[in-house]
Amino acid sequence: MNLIESILADAAAITAMRRDIHAHPELCFEEVRTADRIAAALTEWGIPIHRGLGKTGVVGIVKNGSSTRAVGLRADIDALPMTEHNRFAHASTHPGKMHACGHDGHTAMLLAAAKHLSKYRNFDGTVYLVFQPAEEGGGGAREMIRDGLFDKCPMEAMFGAHNWPGMKAGQFALKSGPSFAGGSIFTITVHGRGAHAAMPHLGVDPMPVACQIVQGLQTIVTRNVRPIDTAVISVTMIHGGEATNVIPDHVQIRGTVRYFSTDVLELVERRMRTVAESICAAFEARCEFDFQRGYPPTVNHGPETEFTRGVLAEVVGAENVLEFEPTMGSEDFSYFLQEKPGCYFLIGNGDGAHRQGGHGMGPCMLHNPSYDFNDELIPLGATAWVRLVEKWLGTPRGGAR
Repeated sequence: MNLIESILADAAAITAMRRDIHAHPELCFEEVRTADRIAAALTEWGIPIHRGLGKTGVVGIVKNGSSTRAVGLRADIDALPMTEHNRFAHASTHPGKMHACGHDGHTAMLLAAAKHLSKYRNFDGTVYLVFQPAEEGGGGAREMIRDGLFDKCPMEAMFGAHNWPGMKAGQFALKSGPSFAGGSIFTITVHGRGAHAAMPHLGVDPMPVACQIVQGLQTIVTRNVRPIDTAVISVTMIHGGEATNVIPDHVQIRGTVRYFSTDVLELVERRMRTVAESICAAFEARCEFDFQRGYPPTVNHGPETEFTRGVLAEVVGAENVLEFEPTMGSEDFSYFLQEKPGCYFLIGNGDGAHRQGGHGMGPCMLHNPSYDFNDELIPLGATAWVRLVEKWLGTPRGGAR
Protein backbone atom coordinates (compact mmCIF):
# COMPACT_ATOMS: atom_id res chain seq x y z
CA MET A 1 0.00 0.00 0.00
CA ASN A 2 1.53 3.27 -1.14
CA LEU A 3 0.24 5.97 1.22
CA ILE A 4 1.38 9.59 1.11
CA GLU A 5 3.57 10.51 4.07
CA SER A 6 2.18 14.01 4.61
CA ILE A 7 -1.36 12.61 4.75
CA LEU A 8 -0.28 9.98 7.27
CA ALA A 9 1.29 12.73 9.37
CA ASP A 10 -2.04 14.60 9.46
CA ALA A 11 -4.17 11.51 10.08
CA ALA A 12 -4.73 12.12 13.79
CA ALA A 13 -5.89 15.71 13.27
CA ILE A 14 -8.23 14.76 10.42
CA THR A 15 -9.58 11.84 12.48
CA ALA A 16 -10.41 14.29 15.27
CA MET A 17 -12.34 16.40 12.74
CA ARG A 18 -14.20 13.32 11.53
CA ARG A 19 -15.22 12.38 15.04
CA ASP A 20 -16.32 15.93 15.80
CA ILE A 21 -18.56 15.85 12.72
CA HIS A 22 -19.85 12.42 13.76
CA ALA A 23 -20.76 13.77 17.19
CA HIS A 24 -22.73 16.65 15.65
CA PRO A 25 -24.79 15.08 12.83
CA GLU A 26 -27.07 17.27 10.72
CA LEU A 27 -29.82 16.18 8.34
CA CYS A 28 -30.27 17.12 4.70
CA PHE A 29 -30.08 20.85 3.95
CA GLU A 30 -29.50 21.52 7.68
CA GLU A 31 -25.73 20.95 7.59
CA VAL A 32 -24.86 24.48 8.80
CA ARG A 33 -22.33 23.53 11.48
CA THR A 34 -20.79 20.86 9.26
CA ALA A 35 -20.44 23.31 6.36
CA ASP A 36 -18.91 25.91 8.68
CA ARG A 37 -16.39 23.33 9.92
CA ILE A 38 -15.44 22.39 6.36
CA ALA A 39 -15.22 26.00 5.20
CA ALA A 40 -13.06 26.98 8.16
CA ALA A 41 -10.59 24.17 7.49
CA LEU A 42 -10.34 24.94 3.77
CA THR A 43 -9.87 28.65 4.47
CA GLU A 44 -7.17 27.90 7.04
CA TRP A 45 -5.32 25.92 4.37
CA GLY A 46 -5.54 28.80 1.91
CA ILE A 47 -8.20 27.24 -0.30
CA PRO A 48 -10.81 29.63 -1.81
CA ILE A 49 -14.40 28.44 -1.42
CA HIS A 50 -17.89 28.76 -2.87
CA ARG A 51 -20.77 28.48 -0.39
CA GLY A 52 -24.52 28.20 -0.78
CA LEU A 53 -24.72 25.81 -3.73
CA GLY A 54 -27.47 23.39 -2.80
CA LYS A 55 -28.18 25.62 0.21
CA THR A 56 -25.49 24.23 2.51
CA GLY A 57 -22.91 22.95 0.01
CA VAL A 58 -19.25 23.97 0.10
CA VAL A 59 -16.84 23.84 -2.84
CA GLY A 60 -13.10 24.29 -2.38
CA ILE A 61 -10.97 25.39 -5.34
CA VAL A 62 -7.31 24.43 -5.64
CA LYS A 63 -5.46 25.72 -8.70
CA ASN A 64 -1.93 25.32 -9.95
CA GLY A 65 -0.07 26.09 -13.16
CA SER A 66 -1.57 27.47 -16.34
CA SER A 67 -3.74 24.63 -17.61
CA THR A 68 -7.47 25.22 -18.04
CA ARG A 69 -8.21 21.57 -17.28
CA ALA A 70 -10.26 20.77 -14.18
CA VAL A 71 -11.60 17.78 -12.27
CA GLY A 72 -14.17 17.45 -9.46
CA LEU A 73 -14.09 15.27 -6.35
CA ARG A 74 -17.22 14.84 -4.23
CA ALA A 75 -17.95 13.97 -0.60
CA ASP A 76 -21.43 13.92 0.92
CA ILE A 77 -21.84 15.57 4.33
CA ASP A 78 -25.33 14.83 5.72
CA ALA A 79 -26.50 12.38 8.38
CA LEU A 80 -29.55 10.14 8.78
CA PRO A 81 -32.70 10.60 10.89
CA MET A 82 -32.05 7.67 13.24
CA THR A 83 -30.94 7.16 16.83
CA GLU A 84 -27.37 5.99 17.40
CA HIS A 85 -26.82 2.96 19.65
CA ASN A 86 -23.09 3.57 20.10
CA ARG A 87 -21.91 5.04 23.39
CA PHE A 88 -18.26 5.78 22.65
CA ALA A 89 -16.88 9.30 23.12
CA HIS A 90 -17.72 10.59 19.65
CA ALA A 91 -21.26 9.21 19.48
CA SER A 92 -24.04 11.52 18.30
CA THR A 93 -25.00 14.28 20.70
CA HIS A 94 -28.26 14.87 18.80
CA PRO A 95 -30.97 12.27 19.54
CA GLY A 96 -32.62 10.99 16.39
CA LYS A 97 -29.71 12.00 14.17
CA MET A 98 -26.68 9.86 13.27
CA HIS A 99 -23.86 9.52 10.77
CA ALA A 100 -24.85 5.94 10.01
CA CYS A 101 -23.65 5.92 6.40
CA GLY A 102 -20.10 7.24 6.79
CA HIS A 103 -20.56 10.65 5.23
CA ASP A 104 -18.45 12.03 8.07
CA GLY A 105 -15.66 9.74 6.86
CA HIS A 106 -16.13 10.70 3.22
CA THR A 107 -15.82 14.35 4.29
CA ALA A 108 -12.67 13.58 6.27
CA MET A 109 -10.98 11.77 3.36
CA LEU A 110 -11.63 14.68 1.03
CA LEU A 111 -10.46 17.21 3.63
CA ALA A 112 -7.21 15.26 4.07
CA ALA A 113 -6.71 15.27 0.31
CA ALA A 114 -7.54 18.98 0.15
CA LYS A 115 -4.85 19.85 2.68
CA HIS A 116 -2.20 17.90 0.77
CA LEU A 117 -3.25 19.23 -2.62
CA SER A 118 -3.14 22.80 -1.34
CA LYS A 119 0.30 22.37 0.19
CA TYR A 120 2.09 20.46 -2.58
CA ARG A 121 0.10 21.21 -5.78
CA ASN A 122 1.77 18.53 -7.87
CA PHE A 123 -0.61 19.01 -10.81
CA ASP A 124 -1.41 21.48 -13.57
CA GLY A 125 -5.02 22.68 -13.58
CA THR A 126 -7.89 23.03 -11.11
CA VAL A 127 -9.40 20.70 -8.54
CA TYR A 128 -12.94 21.34 -7.33
CA LEU A 129 -13.56 19.82 -3.90
CA VAL A 130 -17.34 19.36 -3.74
CA PHE A 131 -18.79 18.88 -0.25
CA GLN A 132 -22.39 18.02 -1.07
CA PRO A 133 -25.37 18.21 1.28
CA ALA A 134 -28.53 16.14 1.36
CA GLU A 135 -27.56 12.86 -0.24
CA GLU A 136 -29.94 10.96 2.05
CA GLY A 137 -33.15 11.64 0.18
CA GLY A 138 -32.81 15.35 -0.46
CA GLY A 139 -31.14 15.19 -3.87
CA GLY A 140 -28.37 17.59 -2.88
CA ALA A 141 -26.40 16.79 -6.03
CA ARG A 142 -29.35 17.83 -8.17
CA GLU A 143 -29.76 21.04 -6.17
CA MET A 144 -26.09 21.96 -6.49
CA ILE A 145 -26.36 21.52 -10.25
CA ARG A 146 -29.52 23.66 -10.34
CA ASP A 147 -27.66 26.37 -8.40
CA GLY A 148 -24.97 26.48 -11.07
CA LEU A 149 -22.25 24.15 -9.84
CA PHE A 150 -20.97 23.32 -13.31
CA ASP A 151 -21.25 26.93 -14.48
CA LYS A 152 -19.23 28.26 -11.56
CA CYS A 153 -16.92 25.24 -11.51
CA PRO A 154 -16.43 24.02 -15.10
CA MET A 155 -14.87 20.57 -14.88
CA GLU A 156 -14.15 17.79 -17.34
CA ALA A 157 -15.13 14.93 -15.05
CA MET A 158 -16.47 14.13 -11.59
CA PHE A 159 -15.46 11.36 -9.20
CA GLY A 160 -16.96 10.10 -5.94
CA ALA A 161 -16.46 7.31 -3.41
CA HIS A 162 -18.42 5.50 -0.71
CA ASN A 163 -17.22 3.28 2.11
CA TRP A 164 -18.44 -0.32 1.92
CA PRO A 165 -18.78 -2.46 5.08
CA GLY A 166 -17.98 -6.12 4.63
CA MET A 167 -15.21 -5.39 2.14
CA LYS A 168 -11.72 -5.45 3.64
CA ALA A 169 -10.04 -2.19 4.50
CA GLY A 170 -7.30 -1.76 1.92
CA GLN A 171 -9.52 -2.85 -0.95
CA PHE A 172 -11.49 -0.89 -3.54
CA ALA A 173 -14.26 -1.98 -5.89
CA LEU A 174 -15.78 -0.43 -8.99
CA LYS A 175 -17.69 -1.30 -12.12
CA SER A 176 -18.27 0.30 -15.49
CA GLY A 177 -21.90 0.91 -16.37
CA PRO A 178 -24.87 0.67 -13.95
CA SER A 179 -23.60 0.35 -10.38
CA PHE A 180 -26.33 1.73 -8.12
CA ALA A 181 -30.01 1.43 -8.97
CA GLY A 182 -32.51 4.19 -9.45
CA GLY A 183 -35.01 4.51 -6.64
CA SER A 184 -38.61 5.73 -6.61
CA ILE A 185 -41.33 5.65 -3.96
CA PHE A 186 -45.03 4.96 -4.29
CA THR A 187 -48.14 5.48 -2.20
CA ILE A 188 -51.38 3.65 -3.04
CA THR A 189 -54.43 4.68 -1.03
CA VAL A 190 -57.40 2.33 -1.18
CA HIS A 191 -60.59 4.22 -0.34
CA GLY A 192 -63.43 1.99 0.80
CA ARG A 193 -66.40 2.59 3.06
CA GLY A 194 -66.10 2.05 6.78
CA ALA A 195 -68.47 -0.20 8.71
CA HIS A 196 -68.80 -2.30 11.85
CA ALA A 197 -66.52 -5.34 11.64
CA ALA A 198 -69.53 -7.56 12.45
CA MET A 199 -71.45 -6.17 9.46
CA PRO A 200 -68.93 -6.05 6.58
CA HIS A 201 -71.68 -6.24 3.96
CA LEU A 202 -72.66 -2.68 4.81
CA GLY A 203 -69.28 -1.30 3.84
CA VAL A 204 -66.45 -1.67 1.33
CA ASP A 205 -63.53 -3.19 3.20
CA PRO A 206 -60.23 -1.74 1.92
CA MET A 207 -58.14 -4.33 3.80
CA PRO A 208 -58.61 -7.33 1.49
CA VAL A 209 -58.34 -4.96 -1.49
CA ALA A 210 -54.95 -3.79 -0.24
CA CYS A 211 -53.86 -7.41 0.24
CA GLN A 212 -54.85 -8.25 -3.32
CA ILE A 213 -52.91 -5.23 -4.61
CA VAL A 214 -49.77 -6.25 -2.73
CA GLN A 215 -49.96 -9.72 -4.23
CA GLY A 216 -50.70 -8.33 -7.68
CA LEU A 217 -47.72 -5.99 -7.63
CA GLN A 218 -45.36 -8.95 -7.28
CA THR A 219 -46.41 -10.33 -10.66
CA ILE A 220 -45.15 -7.21 -12.42
CA VAL A 221 -41.49 -8.16 -11.95
CA THR A 222 -42.04 -11.87 -12.55
CA ARG A 223 -44.41 -11.57 -15.53
CA ASN A 224 -43.98 -8.13 -17.14
CA VAL A 225 -40.31 -7.23 -16.76
CA ARG A 226 -37.97 -9.18 -19.05
CA PRO A 227 -36.08 -11.85 -17.08
CA ILE A 228 -32.75 -10.37 -18.23
CA ASP A 229 -33.69 -6.94 -16.83
CA THR A 230 -33.60 -6.02 -13.16
CA ALA A 231 -36.31 -4.51 -10.99
CA VAL A 232 -37.43 -4.72 -7.38
CA ILE A 233 -40.85 -3.72 -6.02
CA SER A 234 -40.93 -3.69 -2.22
CA VAL A 235 -44.05 -2.90 -0.22
CA THR A 236 -42.66 -1.67 3.08
CA MET A 237 -45.68 -0.11 4.83
CA ILE A 238 -49.39 -0.88 5.10
CA HIS A 239 -51.34 1.51 7.31
CA GLY A 240 -55.04 1.29 8.10
CA GLY A 241 -57.54 0.97 10.87
CA GLU A 242 -57.79 2.18 14.46
CA ALA A 243 -59.84 -0.47 16.24
CA THR A 244 -60.26 -4.24 16.02
CA ASN A 245 -64.03 -4.01 15.53
CA VAL A 246 -64.05 -1.27 12.90
CA ILE A 247 -63.59 -1.66 9.14
CA PRO A 248 -61.61 1.46 8.16
CA ASP A 249 -62.48 3.91 5.42
CA HIS A 250 -59.08 3.61 3.78
CA VAL A 251 -55.77 1.74 3.77
CA GLN A 252 -52.45 3.15 2.58
CA ILE A 253 -49.76 1.04 0.91
CA ARG A 254 -46.27 2.47 0.55
CA GLY A 255 -42.96 1.19 -0.76
CA THR A 256 -40.10 1.55 -3.17
CA VAL A 257 -39.16 0.54 -6.71
CA ARG A 258 -35.56 -0.07 -7.82
CA TYR A 259 -34.34 -0.35 -11.40
CA PHE A 260 -31.36 0.18 -13.70
CA SER A 261 -33.07 1.58 -16.80
CA THR A 262 -35.70 4.21 -17.58
CA ASP A 263 -37.57 1.77 -19.83
CA VAL A 264 -38.01 -0.64 -16.93
CA LEU A 265 -39.09 2.20 -14.64
CA GLU A 266 -41.77 3.35 -17.06
CA LEU A 267 -43.07 -0.19 -17.54
CA VAL A 268 -43.23 -0.82 -13.79
CA GLU A 269 -44.95 2.48 -13.01
CA ARG A 270 -47.56 1.93 -15.75
CA ARG A 271 -48.33 -1.62 -14.68
CA MET A 272 -48.47 -0.72 -10.98
CA ARG A 273 -51.08 1.93 -11.69
CA THR A 274 -53.14 -0.46 -13.82
CA VAL A 275 -52.98 -3.27 -11.28
CA ALA A 276 -53.90 -1.03 -8.35
CA GLU A 277 -56.73 0.79 -10.09
CA SER A 278 -58.19 -2.37 -11.63
CA ILE A 279 -58.21 -4.31 -8.37
CA CYS A 280 -59.84 -1.39 -6.56
CA ALA A 281 -62.50 -1.16 -9.28
CA ALA A 282 -63.19 -4.88 -9.04
CA PHE A 283 -63.97 -4.53 -5.33
CA GLU A 284 -65.93 -1.27 -5.74
CA ALA A 285 -63.21 0.71 -3.98
CA ARG A 286 -61.51 3.85 -5.19
CA CYS A 287 -57.76 4.02 -5.87
CA GLU A 288 -55.45 6.99 -5.32
CA PHE A 289 -52.08 6.23 -6.93
CA ASP A 290 -48.99 8.41 -6.35
CA PHE A 291 -45.57 7.57 -7.83
CA GLN A 292 -42.59 9.80 -7.04
CA ARG A 293 -39.52 9.28 -9.20
CA GLY A 294 -36.37 9.55 -7.12
CA TYR A 295 -32.68 9.21 -7.83
CA PRO A 296 -31.82 7.89 -11.30
CA PRO A 297 -29.45 4.92 -11.70
CA THR A 298 -25.78 5.61 -11.08
CA VAL A 299 -24.05 4.70 -14.34
CA ASN A 300 -20.26 4.87 -14.41
CA HIS A 301 -18.61 5.93 -17.64
CA GLY A 302 -16.32 3.30 -19.16
CA PRO A 303 -13.12 5.29 -19.84
CA GLU A 304 -13.24 7.10 -16.49
CA THR A 305 -13.86 3.82 -14.67
CA GLU A 306 -10.82 2.19 -16.25
CA PHE A 307 -8.79 5.29 -15.49
CA THR A 308 -9.85 5.08 -11.83
CA ARG A 309 -9.10 1.36 -11.74
CA GLY A 310 -5.54 2.07 -12.84
CA VAL A 311 -5.03 4.79 -10.23
CA LEU A 312 -6.35 2.62 -7.41
CA ALA A 313 -4.17 -0.29 -8.52
CA GLU A 314 -1.10 1.92 -8.16
CA VAL A 315 -2.12 2.67 -4.57
CA VAL A 316 -3.12 -0.80 -3.28
CA GLY A 317 -2.12 -3.23 -6.04
CA ALA A 318 -4.34 -4.60 -8.80
CA GLU A 319 -5.31 -7.62 -6.68
CA ASN A 320 -7.03 -5.30 -4.22
CA VAL A 321 -9.13 -3.51 -6.83
CA LEU A 322 -12.22 -5.67 -7.16
CA GLU A 323 -15.10 -5.81 -9.62
CA PHE A 324 -18.16 -4.39 -7.88
CA GLU A 325 -21.42 -6.30 -8.02
CA PRO A 326 -24.16 -3.73 -8.69
CA THR A 327 -26.45 -2.96 -5.78
CA MET A 328 -30.12 -2.05 -5.80
CA GLY A 329 -29.38 0.78 -3.37
CA SER A 330 -29.57 4.33 -4.76
CA GLU A 331 -27.11 7.21 -4.76
CA ASP A 332 -27.59 10.81 -5.88
CA PHE A 333 -24.10 10.98 -7.38
CA SER A 334 -26.11 9.73 -10.35
CA TYR A 335 -27.12 13.33 -11.09
CA PHE A 336 -23.48 14.34 -11.51
CA LEU A 337 -22.84 11.42 -13.85
CA GLN A 338 -25.79 12.48 -16.01
CA GLU A 339 -24.00 15.80 -16.58
CA LYS A 340 -20.32 14.84 -16.56
CA PRO A 341 -18.26 11.74 -17.28
CA GLY A 342 -16.90 10.11 -14.18
CA CYS A 343 -16.80 7.17 -11.82
CA TYR A 344 -18.26 6.31 -8.42
CA PHE A 345 -16.26 3.65 -6.57
CA LEU A 346 -16.21 1.82 -3.24
CA ILE A 347 -13.59 1.70 -0.48
CA GLY A 348 -13.67 -1.22 1.97
CA ASN A 349 -14.72 -0.32 5.54
CA GLY A 350 -13.91 -3.69 7.10
CA ASP A 351 -16.16 -5.90 9.21
CA GLY A 352 -16.54 -3.63 12.24
CA ALA A 353 -13.54 -4.76 14.28
CA HIS A 354 -12.26 -1.17 14.22
CA ARG A 355 -15.08 0.08 16.45
CA GLN A 356 -14.18 1.24 19.93
CA GLY A 357 -15.61 -0.12 23.14
CA GLY A 358 -19.07 1.22 23.75
CA HIS A 359 -20.37 0.48 20.28
CA GLY A 360 -23.86 -0.91 19.81
CA MET A 361 -24.41 -4.64 19.55
CA GLY A 362 -25.67 -4.47 15.98
CA PRO A 363 -23.52 -5.06 12.87
CA CYS A 364 -21.29 -2.36 11.44
CA MET A 365 -23.45 -1.98 8.34
CA LEU A 366 -24.68 1.10 6.52
CA HIS A 367 -27.84 2.62 8.02
CA ASN A 368 -27.43 0.52 11.18
CA PRO A 369 -27.50 2.27 14.59
CA SER A 370 -24.27 0.48 15.59
CA TYR A 371 -22.28 1.61 12.52
CA ASP A 372 -19.12 3.70 12.67
CA PHE A 373 -16.71 4.76 9.94
CA ASN A 374 -13.26 3.14 9.96
CA ASP A 375 -10.73 5.93 10.52
CA GLU A 376 -7.96 3.78 9.02
CA LEU A 377 -9.47 4.62 5.64
CA ILE A 378 -8.76 8.35 5.90
CA PRO A 379 -5.11 8.20 4.71
CA LEU A 380 -5.99 5.58 2.10
CA GLY A 381 -8.95 7.45 0.66
CA ALA A 382 -7.09 10.75 0.69
CA THR A 383 -4.09 9.18 -1.05
CA ALA A 384 -6.39 7.78 -3.73
CA TRP A 385 -7.92 11.23 -4.29
CA VAL A 386 -4.51 12.90 -4.58
CA ARG A 387 -3.17 10.29 -7.00
CA LEU A 388 -6.32 10.53 -9.10
CA VAL A 389 -5.91 14.31 -9.37
CA GLU A 390 -2.22 14.09 -10.19
CA LYS A 391 -2.82 11.44 -12.82
CA TRP A 392 -5.84 13.17 -14.37
CA LEU A 393 -4.26 16.61 -14.52
CA GLY A 394 -0.99 15.14 -15.66
CA THR A 395 -2.61 13.36 -18.62
CA PRO A 396 -3.22 15.22 -21.91
CA ARG A 397 -6.85 16.07 -22.53
CA GLY A 398 -8.62 12.97 -23.69
CA GLY A 399 -5.90 10.80 -22.18
CA ALA A 400 -8.38 9.07 -19.87
CA ARG A 401 -10.32 8.04 -22.90
